[in-house]
Formats: sequence, C-alpha cells, structure tokens
Amino acid sequence: MTNPAILTVDDDAAVSRAVARDLRRQYGERYRIVRAASGAEALDALREIKLRGEQVAILLADYRMPQMNGIQFLEAAMDLFPRARRVLLTAYADTDAAINAINVVDLDHYLLKPWNPPEEHLYPIVDTLLDAWQTTPDAAAAEIRVVGHRWSAPSYKVRDFLARNLVPYRWLTTGDPEGQRLLSAAGVTEADVPLVITAEGKTLVQPSEAELAGSAGLTITPGSDFYDVIVVGAGPAGLGAAVYAASEGLRTVLVERRATGGQAGQSSRIENYLGFPDGVSGAQLTDRARRQALKFGAELLSAREVVSLEQAGATRVVRFADGSHIAAHCVVLATGVSYRMLDVPGCADLTGRGVYYGSAATEAANCAGQEVYLVGGANSAGQAAVYFSRYASRVHVLIRAESLQRSMSQYLIDQIEAIENITVHPFTEVCGSEGGEHLDRITLVDSRTGERRTVDTEWLFIMIGAEPRTEWLDGVITRDPRGFVLTGPDLTHGGQRPAGWSLPRDPYHLECSVPGVFAAGDVRADSVKRVASAVGEGAMAISLVHRYLEAQ
Repeated sequence: MTNPAILTVDDDAAVSRAVARDLRRQYGERYRIVRAASGAEALDALREIKLRGEQVAILLADYRMPQMNGIQFLEAAMDLFPRARRVLLTAYADTDAAINAINVVDLDHYLLKPWNPPEEHLYPIVDTLLDAWQTTPDAAAAEIRVVGHRWSAPSYKVRDFLARNLVPYRWLTTGDPEGQRLLSAAGVTEADVPLVITAEGKTLVQPSEAELAGSAGLTITPGSDFYDVIVVGAGPAGLGAAVYAASEGLRTVLVERRATGGQAGQSSRIENYLGFPDGVSGAQLTDRARRQALKFGAELLSAREVVSLEQAGATRVVRFADGSHIAAHCVVLATGVSYRMLDVPGCADLTGRGVYYGSAATEAANCAGQEVYLVGGANSAGQAAVYFSRYASRVHVLIRAESLQRSMSQYLIDQIEAIENITVHPFTEVCGSEGGEHLDRITLVDSRTGERRTVDTEWLFIMIGAEPRTEWLDGVITRDPRGFVLTGPDLTHGGQRPAGWSLPRDPYHLECSVPGVFAAGDVRADSVKRVASAVGEGAMAISLVHRYLEAQ
C-alpha cells in the first residue's frame, strides 16, 4: 500500500523546496511528500492521487499565490479529500486572512513564515495534525486492479470508463510481474486481457461496461419502475435537469450510457464557467453536480443504453438495450453529442491503440517526451492542447481553417500562443494513418496545395464535429436533417402543430413533438454549445415539466 501523501503548494520555488525538504527529513519514511508550484498543479496532483485510490493526510498551501490563492485551493481540495488536515502558510501581514479562512475552509492551522527551526515551529504542529488525521483518515478506496496491454483497445476502453466515472483503479501491464501473477492466478493469458479484479477479489475477463459498472459500485438497476421524470443523458444539461427536478420534489432518475459529464467531463480545465474564476476541471464540475443530484434524491443509472422511447397514453416509456424498461410522466432528452469519426484509412483499426476520440486524459502520462497530434479547433481541442503540453515534447494542433479565431475562445487562444511547445497547423487535415500493434505514423495534407507529408507519431487525438446520435428516436421524435431534436417554435409551421400532436396548445419552448418529452443541451437543434447554456436549459426543461404536469 502506498504511503499517504502530505502535499505542499507554493509558487515561490525557494520556499517550496524548503517546506518539502523539512517535511521529507522528518516524515519521508512514513509519508509521501508531494510538491506543487501552483494551485492548479496541486489540484491535478490530488485528482491523480484520488483516482489511484490513495490517501492525503495534510495539505499545506501558501496564501499569496497568483491566479489561485491558498484559501481558494484548500476550498477546491476539500471536494477531493474532505478529511485531509488543512494548513495555510502566511506572512505576518496575512494573519487576518488566515483567521477568516478558519470559517471558509475549516482551516486546522495557519503557519507563519519563516518557521525555523522546524523542530520548534513546524514539526509539533504537523505531528498534532497527523495524530488527528490518523484517528479519522480518509477511507481507503476499494482498489480495483486492471491488467491489460498498453496498446490493447479493450484495455483502454476499461481504463477510460473507470477514469471518466471517477472510479479509482490500479493499472498493471501484462509485462509487470504483478500483472503476470494476477493473470496466472485468474487462469488466463495475455490474449484474454483486459482482466479486472474487483476489491472483493472477483475476476472479470473482458467485462462489459454494465459488468464493470456493477463491480465498481455504480448503480445499474432502477429502484422503481415509475418516476415523475426520466432524464436521458448525464452531461451538463442532464445533470442540471436532475438537480433541479430532484430538489423540487420530483421523483427523478438520470440514465447515462457511458459516463457522467459527457464531453465537458473530459475537459482538463474550463475557465469561462460562471463562478470559477480560477477554472475548474470537467471531472470536478461533474463530480460536484453528480453529488448534488444524489443529495436531493435523484437516482443515477450508469452503463444503461436507452434504445427506444414510447407513448402509452399519458405515460412515457423508456426501453433499455437488455429489454427492460422504466416509465414516467415526462422525459428530458439530454444525450448531448459525440465526436465525429475520422473517416480516413487506418483510423478505425487503430482506435484505442494510438487513435483516440476526446482528450483521453488516461493517456497523458504515457505521452511524456513524445509528439502528440490533436485534430480540432474548438474549445475542447484547445483545453486538451494545453493539458497535453505539460507531458508531450510538442503538441501539434491540426485545423482546417486559417486560424482559431472563429472556433475557439480567446482565453484559450492566448494560452496556446504563450506555450512554446504547442504548434497550430492551419489548412491541415489527416488523410491517412498507419501502424501495426499501434499507431506509427499519420499522413497530413495541406488543403490549399494538396501537398502531403508523413509524420511519425504514436498519438492522435480527434475532437471534431458534433453528432447527436439520436437514431433511437426514429419515428417518434421529430428531428432536423442532421439528427438534432426540434423543439417549441421550430415544430410549428404556418400555424400547424406537429403531426400527431394531441394537446390544444403549441409545444412549449423546449418541448419535443411528443407532449411531455423535452430536450435540453447540445442534442437540441440550434442550441448554444456551451456548458453554462446546457445547464440552464436543463433547469428550464424542469420548469416546463412542472407546467406540463400541472395541466394534466
């Protein structure tokens, strides 16, 4: 078992080294000392520790840090490790702020700099805090172990599913001695990976996502067969709808096919979301919203694919891929969009083996020292480029347009321009990929001249297009030619309501062509493709659900 961590964060390199040195000298044998140079870097480290199922005993943060001060960092860190003891490093002039922080972040202690000698001013305080933490430590996460091959697409799929659902796990390759021992104990070979060993010791060979979700403690079975509202899709719009519905007393179930958060949940850092001046990761925002929905009593079903929607009088029935179903008075469609598949030779066969859709944060550490190629010019690609630049020797952003100006937020453009190891390639497209066991090279084409060139790389991340994947609504819900759901005024033409409309009124603003069925977020035609607007539409859909139910 890995030693618990003591994390220290200070933007002053000299102070940071001194804190880590003194802590390591006294506690290095029993605790792992983690040092960070900024609040954002420290939060990234904490998220990695959380995903590995490890513990954090103490957080020491300097108060005067740019962008994110010590109090703001400790407040964010509480979401990840609520029982970790919190210490603020301050100068004498900042003692008032430290005293105020006692109420804001339940501060355990503030430590004046300098603390020499540490035997008198540092170690007694840390000893006391460690004693207190050891009486009520963070519960060690039940460890799930995954054995697989680095370039195995099914192995990547398992890791990606667990990571996106914020399930801690330990990754072992088939070349690791422990990985080999686990394969032998399970009676399987390298050809059978991925192998998943649950916390209880149960082995799963090439598990389905439903099996994986069940073994990870995610809920896959509904607690009832009838609800006031079923929300399909747990991205920002679906989470927003679930929070507002459950908080207002509606019996609510939120159904997600893959992972909560949707595309936004994969974002390494969202910096233009209201109320988070220092930015927030998609995973952190998703986790907060998920816990908020559960707190109000919403159910969350994971790894459940919805395959049809039916009308049964005033009841709306949602059917799952396994043949089971649930019903409700109302349904909110919040299934979002998926990235478009890159239709060039080689990509399909290499997906999960060097070609990835989305930011695939689980692969970031493996990119260390290598060149990474990203396809896309929207915010998701910009956020991924900034994130991967911390690991890769160079990040190449491939866009079809002349520049990023029309597709990406200015704050991200400014960040990309300031990072030396990010290069943007305009008028550039991928026209081919090659590889054996994994991706080896890609072919690029200049859309102006037709000139082609081949580059060696093992990493291609694709973040292009927005496909709603609403085929399961065929014949039931009216959609536009691209598959996006039409709602409200878009359904009426020349004063005529949609075919089959049974009520003596026009559809509400977010209501679909079936009464009592609403759409919110990216899946809705002509919606604003932003996290904040998706959350707002989710909340608005619930206000319309209330109006619909009151009229019944």
